[in-house]
Amino acid sequence: MQTIDVKQLAERQRSAPIDLIDVRTPVEFREVHAVGAVNVPLDTLDPASIVGARNGRSDQPIYLICKTGGRSSRAAQKFIDAGYENVISVDGGTGAWDQSGLPVNRGKKSISLERQVRIVAGFLTLVGALLGYFVHPALVGISAFIGAGLMFAGITDTCGMGMMLAKMPWNNCRDTGACSVDRSA
Repeated sequence: MQTIDVKQLAERQRSAPIDLIDVRTPVEFREVHAVGAVNVPLDTLDPASIVGARNGRSDQPIYLICKTGGRSSRAAQKFIDAGYENVISVDGGTGAWDQSGLPVNRGKKSISLERQVRIVAGFLTLVGALLGYFVHPALVGISAFIGAGLMFAGITDTCGMGMMLAKMPWNNCRDTGACSVDRSA
């Protein structure tokens, strides 16, 4: 899989139009995204429809960006599995883009998906421990289940709780304009 540094990508973006797809959730995208990026969340990504809608630019690469590079790598693999190999994941993602001082659009702040997972996992672990102590010892299994899930997420870089939280109403934009790209910047 090909990757590119944010500064190299910004240089290419200055010299010619590029297809930059941000695969984070709509709320993450709304908070901050690279200028020129279009939001297509990873869980709804359909490589065939994106490649088909490129209007004669199929020979040009598609650049994929997320927060740090993990989801964009998985998105790139989806494209490769669909038979489209001219896809490039952005090293360091939007975080590296922003830290490099490259142009971003900023919107409404939100609690990151990672923080939401930590909050829910911590809450469920505490509840499981308290229920196990005060109600029935078997209920400590809730804490064990959450711990096993966190281990699985760390090993596989796939978080079931994160995927479920991403679908919650507070992690989705209520109107189409709230997550659209500001082309005037």
